[in-house]
Order: sequence, then C-alpha cells, then structure tokens
Amino acid sequence: MGFATALSGLKAASTNLQVTGNNIANSQTIGFKESRAEFADVYASSLGGVSKTQPGSGVKVTEVAQQFSQGNIESTQNSLDLAVSGNGFFVLADTVNLPDPNNPNAAVAPSVPSAYTRNGAFQLNSSGNVVNDKGQYLLAFAANGTTAAEGFSVGVFTPLTISTAQGLPNATENINMKLNINGAANLPITTPFSPTDPLSYNNTTSITIYDVQGNAHIASTYYVKTGANAWDAYLFLDNFGISAGKPAVPGPKVVSTVATPVNTPGTAIPVTFTATGLLDKVDGVAASKVDFVEIDLSIIDPNLSVNPMTFDIDYYGTTQFATPFSVNGLDQDGLPAGNLTGIDVDASGVVFARYSNGGSKALGQVALARFQSNQSLAKLGDTSWAKTSSSGVPIYGAAGDNNFGGIQSSALEGSNVDLSEQLVKLIIAQQAYQANSQTITTEKTLIQTILNA
Repeated sequence: MGFATALSGLKAASTNLQVTGNNIANSQTIGFKESRAEFADVYASSLGGVSKTQPGSGVKVTEVAQQFSQGNIESTQNSLDLAVSGNGFFVLADTVNLPDPNNPNAAVAPSVPSAYTRNGAFQLNSSGNVVNDKGQYLLAFAANGTTAAEGFSVGVFTPLTISTAQGLPNATENINMKLNINGAANLPITTPFSPTDPLSYNNTTSITIYDVQGNAHIASTYYVKTGANAWDAYLFLDNFGISAGKPAVPGPKVVSTVATPVNTPGTAIPVTFTATGLLDKVDGVAASKVDFVEIDLSIIDPNLSVNPMTFDIDYYGTTQFATPFSVNGLDQDGLPAGNLTGIDVDASGVVFARYSNGGSKALGQVALARFQSNQSLAKLGDTSWAKTSSSGVPIYGAAGDNNFGGIQSSALEGSNVDLSEQLVKLIIAQQAYQANSQTITTEKTLIQTILNA
C-alpha cells in the first residue's frame, strides 16, 4: 500500500504543478481566471467503517476550481474594448440571425447564446458586426428606438452591428431663445418695420435650423419696441417673413436696398413683459411659446421639395431689464445629415453611434449574464465558458442592474493571476512531488532489505 499511497501523492502533486504552470502561462491572458487544485484524503472503506488505526490510502484531486475574482482593468485606445467591473459575463453566439438585405423590414428571429466570456477584446468584421477574435458575435439587447430613453428589449438578443450609413437628419421642432431685451431702449424712429432698415427695429438675432432632409435655413427674429413693456417680434426664414399660428405662405418678394431680396414681414408677434421685467405674454397668450406651422419651403426655394416645416419658438426665461440686448441662450433641436465618426459605450452598456452632425443613435445595449455557480461552468477554452446543469440557468440583464457589474469602454480586464503567489505555489508543489518520490524510494529500500535478509 505504501507504493499506492505515494503514487497518489505524486499524481496529485503533478496535477498541482500543471494547474500552477497553467496559471503562470496565462498570467497575461485577457479575461483569464486562475485555477486552484483542490485535494481530499482517501481511506479504504469497509462494512465497519474506517478503523481508528487506518493510515489512509493517499490523496485525490477533487476539483480544479477556477477563481472568478476581479482582474485588473487596463485602459486601451479601442472603444470596442470592454471590461466588466463586477459580476457578469459577455454573451456570445457562434451563429446569428441577420436581417434580410432584400427585405430589411422583415422580422428577424432572436439569436441564441452559445458561450460566455470575460474577454472583452472585440472588433468589427467585414459586415459591421462586433465579434471576438474567434469570430463569435457579441450579443446585445435590441433598441426600441433611436434613443436610450426609449429603452431596450431585455432578453431579445441581437448581434451588435455598427452601421457606417449616414446619420439621419432631424427636422427642427423647437427653437429656444433666452434673451434680455433692453427695457430702456427708445422706440424706432422710422415706421413701418422693414428688415432692410436698421432704424425700424431695435435688435435682431439669427439661428440655423434644418428641414426634414437636413437642408439648412436661417431663422432670423427682429424685435421692435412698441411701448412700455411691449414689443413686436417678426420671424424671417431665409429672408421670407413668416406669420405665426397658421400655415405660413410667404407673400411676394420686394426688392430691398441691399443685394439680397427680402420678403415683406409676416404678422407681428406681440411680446409683453410685467412691470418687473419678466415675460408676461407671447402672441397674446400667457405662455412662452409661439407656433409656426406648415411652412411651405418650396415657395421660399423652388428647388426644394420637402415636407413643410412646423416648429415653435420658446422665449422661456426671456427678460426685459435696463441692460443692453443680450442672447443668454439660443439653441434648436434639428440636425443635418452626418457621417459616422465614432462609437461610445456607457457604463450601462448602451452603445451609441456618434455622427459628425453632433447627433447620436442608440444601437443596442450589451447583454450580460450571471449564474448561481460560476465554478460549475464548463470550461471551453479561449477564456469562455458554457452553462451546465450545475451552474444553473443564465440570468440575463444590463450592466448596473440586478447585481450586474458596470461596463467600462476602452478597457480590458486582465488575468487575475498573481505571479508572486503562483511562484510560491510552484515551489510548494515541487517539494510535495519530491517528498512523495522520497516515500517511494524509502519503500523500495525496505523491500530490498527484507528480500536480502
């Protein structure tokens, strides 16, 4: 029995050396999780149980258990490099269901996960899909719209695809103007109002807005003081006077004194203030907005054939104080067409396409999975795992929710192997191997002594 006991020790020590050597070999492998050889003693069983004097039959390896502690996260220069900080695995699929290029509106069956990984080194393939170095697809939850606020269909997997198509233009719907109009200003010295006559108005400001095709238009507003705390505002779109509250059909052009023809003004929009200089009414209503509807752009430019524009101007926060006219806020929500300039991934795993027009589009949310028992996952190699009956069914979710960790973009999780610790374990495993070898040598010497007696 001495030889058998020593041989079991040699086998266990050899396994321990293999495990330690594998840890050392993968100390630089992205997403690698170190393993630990776990041992148990062995006793011969009998009907009477284990005797008090039973010396034991050796040792056996019960499990090579992987340790899923967090590895160090290192920054990179690739926005598609992803690292999970905390609990969770990226979800991969060997094959996916892609949209039919001949029928892009047809329903696409959800893709089925096949593996799970902590290795977040992803790249684009020739079709624009995000894949790992084995060509496996990174799965994401499908976006319900184009913005993160519209949410994602958690549990409905789709391959994460980065389209190089142009970002769609967005027609202006809201113009926000936060002004201070000089309450101490004098009344214009000439009448009637004309945008070509600077003496007929007090102030003006302009902003670029966009129609549904992304064509740019200049929206100019002119302000004329008509009395105490009372002003008239005029809107001109590409030099055409536009009236509020009804479909705006510009009148005929008139020849101005400047090189560019300017249309006759639309209906004046009265803007009044309280005695304290705060906004009171716009267009006769106790509100800050005024609507411009169904503006026929083909009348402004016969070369355009686009849907009519409808937008509002919001004067919320505008004041009338005795200080010079100033523009304290001026923005609009339209966008021209844009080209793809980059990809952003936020901490919740939402992937945004960023365009040169300043816009962005939510492409999907990176799917994460977690298990009741990580150590029961099947090792597939290439730092990936598969579910087993012992691991439990995968629980899917988004980063930051339901006990999932966060996602860091332009970063990778390194191996969790501590080289110093592994080198110490290597020495211990070597000594154990040598000691068990010595047991065999001693047993051999005893047998030879008996045989030579």
